[in-house]
Amino acid sequence: MSRPPRVARITLVRIVGLLLLGAIASTAPGCKDSKATAPPAPVGVKVTPVIHQDVPIYREWVGTTVGYVTAQIRARVTGYLVSQNYQEGRVVKTGDLLFQIDPRPYQNSLDQAKGKLAQADSQHAQAQSQVAQSESQVNQAKAAVAEAEGDLARAQATQKKTQLEVERYTPLVARGSLSQQELDNATQNNLANLASVEAARANVEKAKAAVASAQAAVDKARADVSAAQANIVQARAGVGESELNLGWTKILSPITGVAGLKKVDIGDLVGSSTVLTTVAQIDPIFAQFSLSEQEYLHFIRGRRASASQVPGFSLILADGTTYPHQGTADILGLEVDTTTGTIPVRVAFPNPSNMLRPGQFGKVRFAVATLDGALLVPQRAVQDLQGLYQVGIVGPDDVASVQTVKMGERVGSLWIVEKGLEPGERVIVEGLEKVKTGDKVRPTMVEAEGVSDTPAAPSPGPLPVGPRK
Repeated sequence: MSRPPRVARITLVRIVGLLLLGAIASTAPGCKDSKATAPPAPVGVKVTPVIHQDVPIYREWVGTTVGYVTAQIRARVTGYLVSQNYQEGRVVKTGDLLFQIDPRPYQNSLDQAKGKLAQADSQHAQAQSQVAQSESQVNQAKAAVAEAEGDLARAQATQKKTQLEVERYTPLVARGSLSQQELDNATQNNLANLASVEAARANVEKAKAAVASAQAAVDKARADVSAAQANIVQARAGVGESELNLGWTKILSPITGVAGLKKVDIGDLVGSSTVLTTVAQIDPIFAQFSLSEQEYLHFIRGRRASASQVPGFSLILADGTTYPHQGTADILGLEVDTTTGTIPVRVAFPNPSNMLRPGQFGKVRFAVATLDGALLVPQRAVQDLQGLYQVGIVGPDDVASVQTVKMGERVGSLWIVEKGLEPGERVIVEGLEKVKTGDKVRPTMVEAEGVSDTPAAPSPGPLPVGPRK
């Protein structure tokens, strides 16, 4: 049997020697144990203390700004627009001229009405003159009646005298003491006096008829006076209406406010149904929103309970910023709408720079209650595991533990903890996913987040500005 080559034997010996050296090295005392017992390096985390303070609880409602007083400017008379006398979007004062309607037709109507009034005045003067003339005729007729009655009385007296003579002469003639001729003469005189009496009586009746006629003329003249006075009243009313219509050709601002864009052009025919523009008083300005019945009761109770603790209402604008002025609830709707089950509320906000305009969307915020001694942690320190909330706590020995907690209201970027934490404990706000209960950590303290002027919930950003329904 042949032997392996020398080179092969040397190589085999070296391999066996290396294997023995490796085995000896691996079984050397302390080598394996030192690597197994080396502790891992602490994980770096950021922590913040649990905040302990009184917290106002806010609620928010989406609302729309409404002018404090909004006036739709309409024409009160029909006519063609001849001028625009204001600048759109600028402040106008009460009584400022906004538009001018062609005044010529109304000036013509006024001139005609004044002419009718002058004519009625002239007719009234003539009727009064006729009354005076007729009253004079009545007086003359009454004087004629008195004269005729005097003539009648004298004629009756004369006739009575001749009648007595006839009665006295008749027996004397029968006895022959007086001639028949004297009796006949007395009889003739008596008959003549009787005729004079009748004539005088006819004159009295004629004079009385003249009085009645003159009185009728007086009555007619007085009726003409009354008719002329009625014409004067009507003519004056026509003048007043014409003056009013002429004045309405100048369309004035009824309030002080900001004038909107014109809705008509020069030369357009406008009337009472035409809206020319809108003027709104926007300082202060309303923010209007609606409350459900439950929200209304909560709102009223919270408002009364918190009235001395919070300044008022806040308004979050469409770009997410907070309006710098506080508002007050000025108007509460009379009743709950039976269709929607809501009640309207209007909050007045100062608007000295006219920054807010009617029709803007915003969120009205109000503190409905205050939690005394609430515990708060940043929302980013809370893990939500299908409704189970956990936070990481770093103890005094810098050992982490994961604690289950019960959460309450969200207050801005913070979250109220109702159960599971104590004041002063340190919670992990960054790096919680790297640790587990019992791990040694290397905490870095970060500044605690405040809660003053914090909304009731995280702002979702700017409000939508798309088409409004």
